[in-house]
Amino acid sequence: MQKIISAIIADTGKVLLGKEHQVKLALACLLARGHLLIEDLPGMGKTTLAHALAQVLGLSYKRVQFTSDMLPADILGVSIFQRDSGSFRFHPGPVFSQLLLADEINRASPKTQSALLEAMEERQVSIDGETHSLPEPFFVIATQNPIYQSGTFSLPESQLDRFLMRVSLGYPTREAERALFQGVDPRAQLAQLQPRIDAGGLARLQALVGQVKASESLLDYLQRLVSHTRHSAECAVGLSPRGALAVLHAARAWALIHGRAHLVPEDIQAVLPAVAGHRLAGDSGDGGQLVERLLHQVDIIAA
Repeated sequence: MQKIISAIIADTGKVLLGKEHQVKLALACLLARGHLLIEDLPGMGKTTLAHALAQVLGLSYKRVQFTSDMLPADILGVSIFQRDSGSFRFHPGPVFSQLLLADEINRASPKTQSALLEAMEERQVSIDGETHSLPEPFFVIATQNPIYQSGTFSLPESQLDRFLMRVSLGYPTREAERALFQGVDPRAQLAQLQPRIDAGGLARLQALVGQVKASESLLDYLQRLVSHTRHSAECAVGLSPRGALAVLHAARAWALIHGRAHLVPEDIQAVLPAVAGHRLAGDSGDGGQLVERLLHQVDIIAA
């Protein structure tokens, strides 16, 4: 399995140059059965990352461009009356795919955002009193423009919490950008990607995440981090129990990606900014700054 994981990361890295850490975070998010929010400027490779992961993981892939006039039915699907049979037939929307790219989710109205986020949480859709299960695995990568851009609707904290991780790709490194200038075409590389695993193999990897062991001392460290967010004057709101479990699940997936069957403190430290950054807020800085200070203020070993 470790060879397959390494191949998935390497192949995705051929398309998204210089972003190995973000690729690993996205894979860890999927293996932990979460959903990913990417917040960045247009043109940074958000769509490329989603499409590349779908290719190398052998997942069915659909992309939805969110707009202000989009309705929930445009995502979930709709029941249409069939004159021949005299009955309604459900026509599934793009949410019925294994990997859904929800592009510029914060350009849609809050009602449409809520429809998608409810499907993410329940992993099923209810239309006209009938429940339709979503495929397995079901992984949403949502992209979000910075809130200062025009035509955006901010996601409220309760909906941000539905995403296991929030990451930012950022500008490419100097070397990666030079490679782009010299003719490395990500779209051409994308077309050449082949699946490295099937849905069954991916399900086995997800099951292995739950088998990664966490020692008592490691759980003590996690609890000290969580407790600090709840009692520090810097944090307006601390991590909830769901947020704390999200850190643990993501850390287990990160450990599995790196070939470990047990957690080490570095696993928690690696995923904490992506998992806790959008769940924390305070007057002294944004979530990312709060997490950075948190990691410096809480010792790995209790005094």
